[in-house]
Amino acid sequence: MAGMFSTKGRYALRVMSDLAVHDGWVSLGDISERQGISRKYLEQVTSLLLKGGLVESQRGKGGGYKLSRAPKEYTLGEILRVAEGGTLAPVTCLDCSSGEVCEHIKTCTTLPIWRDLGIVTSKFLDSKYLTDLIASDNPKADVDKLASL
Repeated sequence: MAGMFSTKGRYALRVMSDLAVHDGWVSLGDISERQGISRKYLEQVTSLLLKGGLVESQRGKGGGYKLSRAPKEYTLGEILRVAEGGTLAPVTCLDCSSGEVCEHIKTCTTLPIWRDLGIVTSKFLDSKYLTDLIASDNPKADVDKLASL
């Protein structure tokens, strides 16, 4: 089963977390090395974050990227919406940004479930902050437990 969020969304959270724990301007090379993400792909992700106003950039020696606000001011929902193109809709038929309307929207019996999942997901992600990802008491995910879900 494919995930609900693309790699851009997942990597955006990792980039923002990395920037949150490092002071000053941080180079893409340093983020790439620490996060194990290709520099080319990071350029795409940071471009989205820059356009969304979540980060600032500075060219030249000693430049790089940094958060535009304090980590406690970013919700995870905001970061994911910027990286995912504006929506957290779990299915494309609920993504109004595409401009397309599903031909089954008036008769689809599954639509209420997907709509409710989208609401729950948005509320959850909007209640979590970047500081929640970088908190020293945040235990690392148990990969074996996650894999069994």
